[in-house]
Amino acid sequence: MQNELPQYYLCCLGTSKCARTLAVRFHQDGRLQCSALNVQNHQTHLGWTVGNDGKKCSVSIGQIQVFGATVSSRREKSTVPPPAKYGGRHTVTLIPGDGIGPELLNHVRELFRFSCVPVDFEVVNVCSATEDDINNAITAIRRNGVALKGNIETLHTLPASHKSRNNLLRTTLDLYANVMHCKSLPGVQTRHNNIDIMIIRENTEGEYSSLEHESVSGVVECLKIITRTNSLRIAEYAFKLAREKGRKRVTAVHKANIMKLGDGLFLQCCREVAAGYPDIAFDAMIVDNTTMQLVSKPQQFDVMVMPNLYGNVVSNVCAGLVGGPGLVPGANYGRDYAVFETATRNTGKSIADRNIANPTAMLLASCMMLDHLKLHDYATMIRNAVLTTMNETQERAVQTL
Repeated sequence: MQNELPQYYLCCLGTSKCARTLAVRFHQDGRLQCSALNVQNHQTHLGWTVGNDGKKCSVSIGQIQVFGATVSSRREKSTVPPPAKYGGRHTVTLIPGDGIGPELLNHVRELFRFSCVPVDFEVVNVCSATEDDINNAITAIRRNGVALKGNIETLHTLPASHKSRNNLLRTTLDLYANVMHCKSLPGVQTRHNNIDIMIIRENTEGEYSSLEHESVSGVVECLKIITRTNSLRIAEYAFKLAREKGRKRVTAVHKANIMKLGDGLFLQCCREVAAGYPDIAFDAMIVDNTTMQLVSKPQQFDVMVMPNLYGNVVSNVCAGLVGGPGLVPGANYGRDYAVFETATRNTGKSIADRNIANPTAMLLASCMMLDHLKLHDYATMIRNAVLTTMNETQERAVQTL
């Protein structure tokens, strides 16, 4: 077989220097079969297995025409990112949000454009006071499967019936797992070094269930919801992620000594799941002791899993340990959708429109998004560029002293 490529498409994987290419064969039953190629001087040699007999054939192709970036395989499970369109391009919902969100996301768009990242953005502007806007954003995420967002301001002057737009988005799309990787960065001087903590926060219930009311004048009841189903789900996610990342310990953060039913149920579910992962150590720690241990010896923690409110507090403490909220990315994962943002979800209105907000967290969040879309080469390229720039900036600062 020479100069033939029936039922195959080619696409570029990497930068504009086409060092690798992917060939994708579409079978009649819709399955995809992919093989990696090496390209030298516009000549390619490809080997793959075809037919039920397992025989191999090879093709030599001259003057390859590249159609774009990686072609994703068909979505077999709902946890797999949405398939790319023809030519390997992905469409991502972009929600600028309020405060510094729009300018941070402008940096991401510019960087993607200069890096030729195969992502097209569908911009959806959301106002903190308009319900139709958040519904449009939810519809866009359901259509595209992935979003990159800035924080949407929640005004304290609004009535209690008005739910946080950020919380509404997470609960409607069932983005149950908030993941934050808190790691010491090169060139950032902090009190503690060698921090490497993964925080898994339950994202859909707990104290942020938006169930509060004034029973009589001057008496307010705020309900905390803990369910066995969601507790088992977030614990399973934490242990599965720990195993995938080669982590050795999972710590459950709780207040079961006081909230014996609510946090007691959460802790019990974590213990049940831990029994199925004998290769991963498990321990539990009360939330107030956790905060003290974090600021005194954070290196003892590996993976931490906790309910919603505790996750909010612990994630902000950890962000401060490695340099501040502008350095740490975050992700929200559900069964069908994924939304990426800065980990501490700060609006930053006091420094908005001055172009002084640190874009590192949002840039690293965009790298997490690219990894989710299986565009690992682009994610690695941008992440390494960010970290190298931070390190070189620190070296130049030291040389000027």
